[in-house]
Amino acid sequence: MVFVIEKIQESHFEELISLFHEFANFEKLPEKMTNSAEQMMREKDFLLGFVAKDKNNKIAGYVTFFFAYYTWIGKSLYMDDLYIRQQYRGKGLGTILINKAISFAKESDCNKLRWQVSNWNNHAIKFYESLGATIDDVEMNCDLIL
Repeated sequence: MVFVIEKIQESHFEELISLFHEFANFEKLPEKMTNSAEQMMREKDFLLGFVAKDKNNKIAGYVTFFFAYYTWIGKSLYMDDLYIRQQYRGKGLGTILINKAISFAKESDCNKLRWQVSNWNNHAIKFYESLGATIDDVEMNCDLIL
């Protein structure tokens, strides 16, 4: 299957919101998804990433990320989401999108790419380990919703 990879653009926002809801449901946290296309428009300067479109020009998956600075290592890229719609999984699309994020991080002179994986998502854990990622259980998320 052939996919077209594009940088996220405003024209993707409405369809991406639908995928964000799918991802929140997949993570068993639908109540945490509060974003909207209108909010994305207001905050578009902070949204970086790529979408993969199928032959019908529909978004099959996406990867989003942002720059971060870690005191121990310096400039880094934080991959917020890597999500592939169910019907497109197992076709190499996750590998294509994460490699786009890795390339972007390298081209941007980042020292590290960081992301999270749910401890129950064994398929994703194996995938990330196959890429050479180190997965630890040392840190826990701390969110302060403002």
